[in-house]
Amino acid sequence: MNALDNIKNSLIDRILATKNERLLEAINSIFDSTQSEEIVSLSSEQIEMLLMSEEDIQTGKIISESELNKT
Repeated sequence: MNALDNIKNSLIDRILATKNERLLEAINSIFDSTQSEEIVSLSSEQIEMLLMSEEDIQTGKIISESELNKT
């Protein structure tokens, strides 16, 4: 995994862990202001994880955020 992938994965982990709505809105605003016709290419691992997530959703293997916060 290269440095760019490490940064992306670190940011994803931090975004998923935060409960700070203002921070998430600011991050979203940054993305909105810098969005262009950029083509995003996914690694085979990322594609596999997305497919696994879709399968989990279709088979009902999901947990609500409130249930998650209880653990």
